[in-house]
Amino acid sequence: MKNSLRKILYILCILGAGLCIGFLAYYYSRLQENKKIYENLQSQPETESLGGSVDTLAESIENSTKSAESRKKPEIPVDFSELQQINPEIYAWIEIPGTEVNYPIVQSASDNSYYLNHTIEGISGYPGSIYSEGINSRDFQDYNTLIYGHDMEDGSMFGGLYKFADAEYLKAHGTLFIYTPEQKFTYRIFMAVTYDDRHIMGSFDFSDKKDREAYLTSIGNTDSEVSADDRIITLSTCIAGQPSNRFLVEAVLINEE
Repeated sequence: MKNSLRKILYILCILGAGLCIGFLAYYYSRLQENKKIYENLQSQPETESLGGSVDTLAESIENSTKSAESRKKPEIPVDFSELQQINPEIYAWIEIPGTEVNYPIVQSASDNSYYLNHTIEGISGYPGSIYSEGINSRDFQDYNTLIYGHDMEDGSMFGGLYKFADAEYLKAHGTLFIYTPEQKFTYRIFMAVTYDDRHIMGSFDFSDKKDREAYLTSIGNTDSEVSADDRIITLSTCIAGQPSNRFLVEAVLINEE
């Protein structure tokens, strides 16, 4: 009887181990497939940027006929028409040169948490997407635009934000760009901080100057050049092993084209 019970337990253990291995294999396979979506897109800004044959006859003719106003339009190195064919909810692109942060930004029209666990192609699972919630406008005119991303172990998505806790790293990678189909926003990263897990957009009324000042105080801002009259963005990610905390990177708008 004891031997039979041992055999049954042994078989169950083997089956359980097999199921765990199968699940892990499926999980990592799906993760790699989802990450390839972003890896394919990340080359787009480089291929669509100022590189290429700018001295062709067609371009010369086009440039000669542009009005002064049209020449003032910023260079947008992102093909948003192509991106929005993939997903019409892609509305911006974020890039911090020299870092892993180089991704499209999405915002769901109906579910603020949808892109937490869905890629821009709507595939469920990690690494999710870089996204904002509906409380923020898509034109980056809000005082504080909050952008979320997962803390991936390989440093992708917002997994590399922790590096900004080092003052030298922040100084070397202090410029952040946001592109929309019509505009280019340049920000200066001014601080990185471990914060609590409150819902920031629901905890502060950013239409009220006193609340804007309260938020800057709450993050420990000591930069005299950043005030409640500026516009900022907040990048937010989780901290492994600290479910009640978030890691924030703060950047202030310095140029808008």
